[in-house]
Amino acid sequence: MGPGLRRDDAYICSMNILGIETSCDETAVAVVADGSPPTIRANLVQSQLAEHAPYGGVVPEVAARAHLDHLDRLIRAALVEAGLGLDDLDGVAAAAGPGLIGGLIVGTMAAKGIAWAAKKSFVAVNHLEAHALTARLIDNVAFPYLLLLVSGGHSQLLVCAGVGSYRQYGSTLDDAAGEAFDKSAKLLGLPQPGGPAIEAAARHGNPRRFPLPRPLAGREGCDFSFSGLKTAIRERILATDPADSETVADLAAAIELAICDALVDRTAAAVRRFRAEYPHGASLIAAGGVAANARLRTRLAALANDSGLAFIAPPPALCTDNGAMIAWAGIERLRLGFADPLDAPVRPRWPLDPDAPGTMKPR
Repeated sequence: MGPGLRRDDAYICSMNILGIETSCDETAVAVVADGSPPTIRANLVQSQLAEHAPYGGVVPEVAARAHLDHLDRLIRAALVEAGLGLDDLDGVAAAAGPGLIGGLIVGTMAAKGIAWAAKKSFVAVNHLEAHALTARLIDNVAFPYLLLLVSGGHSQLLVCAGVGSYRQYGSTLDDAAGEAFDKSAKLLGLPQPGGPAIEAAARHGNPRRFPLPRPLAGREGCDFSFSGLKTAIRERILATDPADSETVADLAAAIELAICDALVDRTAAAVRRFRAEYPHGASLIAAGGVAANARLRTRLAALANDSGLAFIAPPPALCTDNGAMIAWAGIERLRLGFADPLDAPVRPRWPLDPDAPGTMKPR
């Protein structure tokens, strides 16, 4: 039982949970019902692309204000779509970290207010754990499993041994894979978010026309590095000065392939370690926004098949930030009788494995 948690007197066997996600630049609210199988009764996401477009990236204060503008409406709409009132809920879950502190405060304060007013349980969810557990929402995956968690802010390989129990095999030494996609798209003049834009442009490109490095390929360990690749991409684009759609497509294809190669190489190292240390583990899971990439999914599925593992990735809508994953993480914790007090803090830094080498402790 982690710090700040309490164990409720009764095991909750069936429930409807409201989930709120405001950790970055998407305001998301969902209602998920426990069951066999679980049911996503509502899952609404309000993008903030228009608000941040003039700045070329996410501005924390702008994000927090946009969450304030959208959240109440989305909560009401989600409850209407789910056909529920506040009295029908069994709990309210909110992303309490890691993320941008302003957005985290908006979402958790709303969730705490609802939980207090409706006399329901409150769950402070780790955003990364929500990604990690999404495979269990869609496929009832058994613990332990190996997870590749890749997004705009995170690139990690973890063993998921149970709810609240994670062991990190590797993390990025500098930048995340999603950031490499975003920065590359910006250099190519493509829209944000960069991952889907690069993927779309790459569909008709030649990935072999422009050579790019594969950071840490073949080396021991399971860590990632994308800073050097980002520099190489920038230099290649500046030297090429793409002015036609064919060149843009070829550069996008080369970038996508290089990032996917790096991710698969590091995941292969983690698979070997996982198979040796957890012989009963049966699954490789991919989660996070970058896990929506079709090329990456195909490569990871082949890796898993060759290694005797099942490969599972949530549908793309559940890879990017969403409220359903927060609600489901709330269900997973309440199933165990865990709830958080209403004074639970937000945590801009909140690692899944606080004992991993180089991990900054939560604050």
